[in-house]
Amino acid sequence: MDSKKVEELEMFVTACIANPALLHAPNLQFFREWLESLGATIPPVPKAASSPESPPEPKQKEEKKAPKPPEPESESEESELEIDQEGVIEPDMDEAQEMGDENMEVTEEMIDQANEKKMEAINALSEGENQKALELLTEAIKLNPCMAMLYAKRASVYLKMQKPNAAVRDCDRAISINPDSAPPYKWRGKARRLLGHWEEAARDLAMACKLDYDDEASSMLKEVQPRAQKIAEHRRKYERKREEKEIQERMERVKKAQEEHERARREEEARRPQTGAGGFPGGFPGGFPGGMPGMPGMPGLNELLSDPEILTAMQDPEVMAAFQDVAQNPANISKYQSNPKVMTLISKLSNKFGAHGAHP
Repeated sequence: MDSKKVEELEMFVTACIANPALLHAPNLQFFREWLESLGATIPPVPKAASSPESPPEPKQKEEKKAPKPPEPESESEESELEIDQEGVIEPDMDEAQEMGDENMEVTEEMIDQANEKKMEAINALSEGENQKALELLTEAIKLNPCMAMLYAKRASVYLKMQKPNAAVRDCDRAISINPDSAPPYKWRGKARRLLGHWEEAARDLAMACKLDYDDEASSMLKEVQPRAQKIAEHRRKYERKREEKEIQERMERVKKAQEEHERARREEEARRPQTGAGGFPGGFPGGFPGGMPGMPGMPGLNELLSDPEILTAMQDPEVMAAFQDVAQNPANISKYQSNPKVMTLISKLSNKFGAHGAHP
């Protein structure tokens, strides 16, 4: 199955998870019936489902109407997409934070100390001391570098300090340790939303809701999903136009090659020797007895070709080349006096023409 279709299906399922009321849309009746036939239970329609969900719909439509559809065929078409960048911040460019040694042997005592540091960090956060909380969590990570939740917690602090790149690095480490934990996906999705990475943010937030539904993650997903879908649709349109262009160029190359082949074939035919009357290139020179082709004394073609020696000689490229040379300039016969094959053919032809020339 096409990976793009799978991605669209995943985004649709994620949207349904975040907002089950979508399943009650009239045009999805067939989908509900299919789910129920499999034994699934469709959540009832929430009383307030229509009111909160109706505002985002016009917003999405407005976003789609705002940018003019890109028509140019140039490669710059991809950059013409307009996306609302409200809430996007400048990326932090700090050096990478300390991560701890994953290969270090962790003792029970170190685990206890790491938990104590984590609790101190939580208390510092409650008092608004973000920097202190960050330092305490870093100490906890050094003590227990294999605990995914410590990295996720520090990532949330980095987000409070408007440092999304640092948060992404912590979430990457947390997910590498435990890919089934929802918080790292949630915080990474939020960080990517701050960076304006809409499609990546939507995937992370959808995964967070899939692993462990969270209202905050669901709310952020509803915000970024329309922009992510808009980018995906634009990319598909751009790729489709690029494929069409490549197909057109390929067809033009094939057509050009065919025309070149046909032209070469015609030129080759034009270069081939033209046959005169009686089937001999250039006609016979006037020096041969019997006169010009078509004149009295000219033997018939059938009579010439019935002679096996003449027929064999005419099939020899060397003989025919010499014969054409002599036909074009009889004086060139002197070049072939020492060639028995050529002289034998000329002699036989001369005899036949001479024989016919003797008749009245």
